[in-house]
Amino acid sequence: MAALGRFIHLENRETIESLRNSELIGTCLNCGRDFPLSRAILFDGLGKFPDEAKAIRQQLLNELKEQAEELTKRKLSVEGAEQKAIYVSIGKIVEKIVPAYRDFNFPLSDCRPLFEPIDMVVFKGASNHAVDYITFLEIKTGKAQLSKREKSIKEAVEKREVSYKEV
Repeated sequence: MAALGRFIHLENRETIESLRNSELIGTCLNCGRDFPLSRAILFDGLGKFPDEAKAIRQQLLNELKEQAEELTKRKLSVEGAEQKAIYVSIGKIVEKIVPAYRDFNFPLSDCRPLFEPIDMVVFKGASNHAVDYITFLEIKTGKAQLSKREKSIKEAVEKREVSYKEV
């Protein structure tokens, strides 16, 4: 006799009938709960699979399918988050070294790195002691987009909502 959840496979119809009429208790291998064997779906495995057992089997298969789909979604989500973290890390490295690139169109001596909340402020002419233009510079790699904070800074600058104060 082998038990699997609420299903018990026996090879003898008489034994099955006596178990149905008994007061014996079984233990579910999945959840560990006890149950009366008289409430179990008992069959010998040689005959027709009981309709009630078919329904429970189908329900379990559907649940497994849903769980597999959920795991696939979680895996894709984790992989996407991991990839994004890699891109963000690469971006943070690039923004620190980009002023050293030959095609960087600002004199390094005019650049002041902030890194947060924007990458850099360029004071055009600072190296000649005569600043005539200030650029707020955000460096992005790939298809990266401005964060909400970066967008708000851009909008404030574009609306000329900037000032200079001495304290």
